[in-house]
Amino acid sequence: MITLIGLGPMGQAMVRVLLENGHGVTVWNRTTARADDLVAAGAVRAETPADAVAASELVLLSLTDYAAMYDILGRAEEALAGKVIVNLSSDTPERTREAADWVEARGGRFIAGGVMVPAMLVGKEEAYVFYSGPNDVFEKYREILALIGRPDFLGEDVRLAQLFYQAQLDIFLNSLSVFLHASALIRSAGVPIAKFLPYAKDNFAMMDFYLEAAVEQVEKGEHPGDEASVTMMGASADHIVQASRDAGIDVVLPEAIKSHYDRAIAAGHGRSSWTSLYEIIKEGRE
Repeated sequence: MITLIGLGPMGQAMVRVLLENGHGVTVWNRTTARADDLVAAGAVRAETPADAVAASELVLLSLTDYAAMYDILGRAEEALAGKVIVNLSSDTPERTREAADWVEARGGRFIAGGVMVPAMLVGKEEAYVFYSGPNDVFEKYREILALIGRPDFLGEDVRLAQLFYQAQLDIFLNSLSVFLHASALIRSAGVPIAKFLPYAKDNFAMMDFYLEAAVEQVEKGEHPGDEASVTMMGASADHIVQASRDAGIDVVLPEAIKSHYDRAIAAGHGRSSWTSLYEIIKEGRE
């Protein structure tokens, strides 16, 4: 038997995958009606969080954030001893470490996870999930967890799953905002965004061309700027800000990017590659 707590779209998708693969699943959700279809499909409804935790050694959490974990499992503390909590919710790496300490102080074991696909792809070939925590615990349940998506175990530092998860979301969310900003720039001239779409798709597809060389330069701390210097690209960043202002659209995003170039130039990286922005970003803003 497996317990799953949290029946939003992601949690429901995981329950269905587990049921389809022959596993018994106990479920609990604050809004009880969300369990109705799953119970009809073969899941067992728990009346309380304590009942849900008591029903299985393996307890999966699919919640909004880690605060919800404390709210729910705080009502089941006496049932946590001997349980394995796999938290597939989103939060920060440090809050993940604190959550692991909290569970372990109550006699449980803790694995952190980050599901890198939308609910509709759970259990499909494209799905993968970052995990971190005690290796022996992860290995014990690897085959079950693999039903959700390819399990990528990152190590025993419990923070790593959320670190990789948030880094991926960093790319994803920023990319979506950049596309919408570019779309607003195009639309400001009365041009249909659909006319711009093929070029945007080509641009996104070509991004991986830059990544391997960028990683090499960042890891070495060497940023030769023969082809794309900070000064040159900073001028382009300034032009985007001005074009956005002229178009009457939001400038917060392009100004943030321009600030990286401005600070890199001020720090003496004007002739260096755009990868030298990393040296500014890693230090943070004072």
